Amino acid sequence: MIVMLLLFWTLVFAVALFALVKGADWLLLGAGRVGLSLGLSPFIIGVTIVGIGTGLPEMISGIAAVVSGITTIPVANAVGSNVANILLVIGILAIWSRHIDIKKSIVKADLPLLLGATVVFLFLVPNGHVSFLESIILLGVYGAYLGYTVLTRKQVEESEAKEAIPEEASRPPRWWQFWRYSEYITRPDVQTIDWLRIGFGMLGLGLGARYVVESVTELSGLLGIGAGVIALVAIAFGTSLPEVIVSVKAARQGQSEVALGNIIGSSIFNILAVVGAGGLFGELLIDASTLALGIPFMAGVTLLFIVSSVSRRIYAWEGATYLVLYALFIGKTTGAL
Repeated sequence: MIVMLLLFWTLVFAVALFALVKGADWLLLGAGRVGLSLGLSPFIIGVTIVGIGTGLPEMISGIAAVVSGITTIPVANAVGSNVANILLVIGILAIWSRHIDIKKSIVKADLPLLLGATVVFLFLVPNGHVSFLESIILLGVYGAYLGYTVLTRKQVEESEAKEAIPEEASRPPRWWQFWRYSEYITRPDVQTIDWLRIGFGMLGLGLGARYVVESVTELSGLLGIGAGVIALVAIAFGTSLPEVIVSVKAARQGQSEVALGNIIGSSIFNILAVVGAGGLFGELLIDASTLALGIPFMAGVTLLFIVSSVSRRIYAWEGATYLVLYALFIGKTTGAL
């Protein structure tokens, strides 16, 4: 009986996670095209709608969890997602492409921003909870990050947008393919399908978030482990899979640096906006596993990533090391090691 329940709720979790990610996909695409029709520039849409859209699965599931009374999920999910972004996604990317060449603009601008966001996050969480005021601070820092991007990085974003692959330019991009997004939404014909995408996207996000939280609650009880542990590993891994897929595809097409920039932006969004938004709906608690293992591990791998990027190249052997560290993280978190 317990095995059947485990299989059932695992299936519910997988389907709900898919609905959550696909809902973000549809909502982002529809909202971007409608935003353009209302007079917003492609660049502003890219920074705001695309920037927020890439983290919608983590943000919406975190808010739904807090509203349901499970306040350990937002921080655990954000921390686990950052660990997966750096170790899993960049590790696979480095191995697949044999090495990643990193632009000077990423080393001089994006990496210091990632370091600064991480320091702010680490400064606020050692007490084991995130208060409403601390959530406001995190969101304020993210707002400053967006402001900096809008004011000083426009040329960089526009040059990266031009690197879109010509043969795929006519296809609707996925929500994580921000370097193709502005080109697609510049088509002037906003149609009924765009409004339907928004509607179905919101429905997918709502239902997906609800059943992700419910399935995590049930699995937590059946397995006898905290919901935070499941969020630290399973939800974080699931929401990072799209980045894995698109990073491998980008590497095959010579766009690995673009994927790298997206990963950095996603990591900043996770620890500032995802946690900050969740904290607006109630005080966030940090479970013991996330506090003792997840957060120190995230801090360590973020520093490792920044240091290894200073040389402006990440080699395949470094990527292999990242994957070994991710396996170690999963083993330690789940108690397998």
